[in-house]
Amino acid sequence: MKSKHKCLTVVRVRGVGDASPEIEKTLEILHLNRNCHITLVDDRPSFLGMLKKLHHFVTWGETTKESALRLLKERGRLIGDKKLDDNYAQKVGFKSLEELAEATVTLTVEFRHLPEIKPVFRGHPPRKGYKGKIKKSYTSKGVTGYRGEAINSLVERMT
Repeated sequence: MKSKHKCLTVVRVRGVGDASPEIEKTLEILHLNRNCHITLVDDRPSFLGMLKKLHHFVTWGETTKESALRLLKERGRLIGDKKLDDNYAQKVGFKSLEELAEATVTLTVEFRHLPEIKPVFRGHPPRKGYKGKIKKSYTSKGVTGYRGEAINSLVERMT
């Protein structure tokens, strides 16, 4: 069952400082509580509205299966800070983490609704830093905002 929606990777790149409580609440809803936190969402209008509201604090783009698999293997955690493995994938009805990653990207299963899994990946700051200023948008040679497929290279440097 193919979905017309796409899976998006969202990365928080800035602190809130003196941002409005509305922005802080939206970050909390997305579970992006700290810098370098990463989450996977789909591109429903409700999520896109949240991302447009947060465009000064996060960057996002379409994820690939390889990027999702890398996040699940290296940064995915269960409750109790246990690593994700093939046993967990089999427990939720998939043969391996590769199959779970593909189901997540094709949106046959929503990442945030998987049982016993933490809804956020705690990434490292990117190797060799961000490519641009974090106060500017990606289209203005900065970091924040929509970046399309380029999000996958950022995630690779953060895992």
